[in-house]
Amino acid sequence: MTASVWDRRIARAEKLAGAHPAAAELLKFYAQIARFQKSVYEAVEQEIRPDTMLLSPYFEPLVALVRKIGPPALVQAAGDPASEAHAFFGRALLQPYTESMARRGNTPAGSSPSTCPFCGEKPQVGVLREEGDGGKRSLVCSLCSTEWEFRRILCPGCGEEALDKLPVYTASEFEHIRVEACDTCHTYIKSVDLTRNGLAVPVVDELATIALNVWAEENGYTKLQLNLLGM
Repeated sequence: MTASVWDRRIARAEKLAGAHPAAAELLKFYAQIARFQKSVYEAVEQEIRPDTMLLSPYFEPLVALVRKIGPPALVQAAGDPASEAHAFFGRALLQPYTESMARRGNTPAGSSPSTCPFCGEKPQVGVLREEGDGGKRSLVCSLCSTEWEFRRILCPGCGEEALDKLPVYTASEFEHIRVEACDTCHTYIKSVDLTRNGLAVPVVDELATIALNVWAEENGYTKLQLNLLGM
């Protein structure tokens, strides 16, 4: 990953804000956050010592502060406004740091097949890409943005693999976004189908489809992992 990835996220958020009025304010806010995160990412990259791949002491107090606020799974704040605020700021600061570390492949934490192989966090969104006569599915980490392959007919929440218990829902206004649900654990994750829209940026397009979140929750499903904005 390079700083240009942040530019793609910012540009995509601004473009989608014009196309989806219902999510416009959310997307504009995300674009501002992404600009801040880009600056942190660039600073982290500059401060990493190539010989040890460790952050300079300048960043250690920041990391210590974020860890003091809470564990890596910061978004799960159980409805407490104070905790939710800590979760947001903690994750906003940690994301560019962990994305830089993941890009360099530093010290993977290990994981289950359903969690990030680098930092162990849950996925925020799925991605579908063309492969042969079918499609390949992968998941994108909600913290460090690491992407890893994952079976298409398998729930990342509980491991359910019965096709009739893994319904997929789509909406005409979001043709390249799928709600992949599980009737066993009643969780869902959204997947971005890049074969339908190759310009999509999964972590951004997922934010633009807040209407799908509302629909899923009204139908008894809980999102597997909240995104940066707690949705």
